[in-house]
Amino acid sequence: MPGRLTVVGLGPGDASLLAPMALDALCQADTVVGYTAYVELIAPEVLAGKTVTATGMTGEVARCRAALEAAAAGRRVALVSSGDAGVYGMAGLALEMLEETGLAERLAFVVVPGIPAVCAAAALLGAPLTHDFAVVSLSDLLTPMEAVRRRVRAALAADFVLALYNPRSRRRHGHLAEALEEARQYRDPAVPVGMVKNAFRPGQEIRVTPLSQADPDFADMLTLVVVGNSATRLAAGRMLTPRGYAEKYALGQ
Repeated sequence: MPGRLTVVGLGPGDASLLAPMALDALCQADTVVGYTAYVELIAPEVLAGKTVTATGMTGEVARCRAALEAAAAGRRVALVSSGDAGVYGMAGLALEMLEETGLAERLAFVVVPGIPAVCAAAALLGAPLTHDFAVVSLSDLLTPMEAVRRRVRAALAADFVLALYNPRSRRRHGHLAEALEEARQYRDPAVPVGMVKNAFRPGQEIRVTPLSQADPDFADMLTLVVVGNSATRLAAGRMLTPRGYAEKYALGQ
């Protein structure tokens, strides 16, 4: 039987936010491969009877290789990521290795989307992404820090709402502080900044402050940070980036 590799986005982590197509892909798989913390997001009954390969942080290449080898042996493999597998997830690496190993003609390859962390955090903050926004990862593990700085600066200069992944870790203490300081060069001190830790998971925390009071020490690797643009404000206690309807329509009537 030809093997099948399905890269599955698990969403934020709450079982109710796992997309039906993603759940179906997990149920049909006989092998599940993923980062240990992400595999633990899957209900035990879904994993029952399956071969599970879970590895630690920075084991992405090993996970992809294990998934490809299992699929090449004829197995139905689900390679899992949190959020959306195509947004800082495993879909890109899996496709790259599929090409490099010459297995593209032998295996069925499918990507199943999930709710990305940026959308989960935005929902908890209100509506900060209603207009144009940019997403940048502050991790320099795979991207030179100067490129990260350049992208942050360009997004701020263009007045995008800026969503920041991977803001802080045990090794990276100063990257978020540096990005917030850069934001202060382009934004009014009162512009809202939202930080969401563990969105839709146990230990969820939400903090919204003016840019002038945004505390980088609140964030960790599981935090998503949203810096508003020049129009972002608070509405009913939530972050709002207006799309422009109020300039065309009488919203209060």
